Amino acid sequence: MDLIGFGYAALVTFGSIFGYKRRGGVLSLIAGLFVGCLAGYGAYRVSNDKRDVKVSLFTAFFLATIMGVRFKRSKKIMPTGLVAGLSLMMILRLVLLLL
Repeated sequence: MDLIGFGYAALVTFGSIFGYKRRGGVLSLIAGLFVGCLAGYGAYRVSNDKRDVKVSLFTAFFLATIMGVRFKRSKKIMPTGLVAGLSLMMILRLVLLLL
């Protein structure tokens, strides 16, 4: 079971809910829930086959890109820098699973 992948998906999902409660951005909530579910599905796929990382890799790359751009613009560690950094670590982990 891909516990790290499921933890990452839970972090993204709960982070979007927490961000919605703080700021009230409905679009961010919907996008965060969608990406969190996609990350959870990717973790499920990796749990069944360690080499099936396409969905997880796409999700982590997407979040790393979006949150990396936001971090560069805002210079705020929370939440953009944290999510971008964790997404980069997920990308590295998933690439290492392929080796």
